[in-house]
Amino acid sequence: MENFEAQWQRVIQFFKQKFTDGEMPQMDTILFLIGVQELGMIKPKFTKDEKLNLMHVATCKLLEPYGYYEFSHFDDEGWPHYNKEKNIEKMLSQEQEELMKEAIINYFDDNKLI
Repeated sequence: MENFEAQWQRVIQFFKQKFTDGEMPQMDTILFLIGVQELGMIKPKFTKDEKLNLMHVATCKLLEPYGYYEFSHFDDEGWPHYNKEKNIEKMLSQEQEELMKEAIINYFDDNKLI
């Protein structure tokens, strides 16, 4: 089985090839694109608020298996909503980053994206 760093590099390579023209993707970019995937709706342009909401949707989806969020419902416009179950802010920033990376790797594996 691949180690954590090798798995993370596979995710990074996926984004470099598909979305960032070979540049190192930022975490916000990864979260935005996962949010778009979860929303299932593509628009020519998202507003700034919609972009922030998409990153929030991604964060909720990614951290749901860890018990931080629980899916609640879809609203009338098709946006998913989650309830916060645990507070991630209690973790150190390095721990948060590692958890997000692990959650992204698991999301990609679970959805067979790489």
